[in-house]
Formats: sequence, C-alpha cells, structure tokens
Amino acid sequence: MWLVKLGGSLSYDPCVRAWLDALASMGGGRVIVVPGGGPFADLVRDAQQHWEFDDEAAHRMALHAMQQNALLLAALCPALMPVETESDMRVVLSRGRTALWLPLSMTLDDPTLEATWSVSSDSIAAWLAHRLNAERLILVKSCRLPQTPFDAGDLSLAGIVDRAFPKFTREACFDTVLLEKNQVDALQELLLGERPAPSSRD
Repeated sequence: MWLVKLGGSLSYDPCVRAWLDALASMGGGRVIVVPGGGPFADLVRDAQQHWEFDDEAAHRMALHAMQQNALLLAALCPALMPVETESDMRVVLSRGRTALWLPLSMTLDDPTLEATWSVSSDSIAAWLAHRLNAERLILVKSCRLPQTPFDAGDLSLAGIVDRAFPKFTREACFDTVLLEKNQVDALQELLLGERPAPSSRD
C-alpha cells in the first residue's frame, strides 16, 4: 500500500490532471491519494488572520478544506474512488482501484493530531501511513526540492513540509519519497518498479 499526497498548490495547476490520470490508471490496488488543503486552506488562513480566532477552530476548518479539495480532485478524475474509512480503503484496493481519501471523518476529533498549523496535510498523510502500516509515502510538491537523500528536519526548517512532519516520520515503518510537480514520469517509474525511490532520512 502506497500513499500519494498531492500538494494543495497543485489544485489550480494544469499538471494536476496528469498526476490524477497516472494515479488512477497505474495505482489501482495499491495507491491511496491524500489531498492537500489547496485554495480552501488558504481561505482559512486568510480568515484567521482577519478575525484572529484560535488555532483549534482553524485546524478544524483546515480539515474541512482537505475534504473540499478531495471532492475537487474526485470531480476532476471520476476514476478515483472516494473513501472515508480504513475499511473503505481496503475494499477499494482489493477491487483493483485507486482510492481517494476524504479525511474529515477519520481526523476531525482525533486527539493525536495537534490542533495547530504545525500539523498540516503532510503530517496528516504521514499519520495515515502509520495507521495503515503503508509501505511508502510520496509527497508531490510544487516547490524545488533539494538533492536526495532528504532530511525531514531540514525540509521542515525550509518550509517544504510542516513543523510536525519530522515527528510523524521518525522511526517510520514506511519510506518517504518527495517528487516535484513535473516528475509525474518518476511516479510512473516507481509504480512500475523501474528504479529505486529517492527516500528521505529522519
């Protein structure tokens, strides 16, 4: 089982269709797509800055943002199968399809997810990878990435992943792979098993 987290910044990028098509066509029986918050999370940040409400409310709103972005991705690629629960994921994968996670029901009241901006969709994807005992977590980013191997702490300091991400990937049971948005061919090669993955270091 692999998790592929599509950065929210890809939501309005033309390349998102290529990623979704590749995941739907090649990830069947193996891949769960995790959405970022995208433009919906940006609205939460703007609203919090304007009204100065607390991080707990913002965290809950940001989870709704991930849910909204997942629905957007589902509309763009109907071949992906939306799922809400762990059992739903396993059923979809057992049928040879690619799952698209709607995260709200599993995350909204989970006490292990700190209600701050330190925990964003990257850490939530890592949290899910732990929970599912996944083999690999792939993060797709719009920004330029440093040369491999990646260091989770350095990535966090650079703002490429959130501040909690190193904690969620420390002693992880899964490999973490980072790809830039123009590397959809690299994803295809990984799914075909044609080359080793550029994994991160804790």
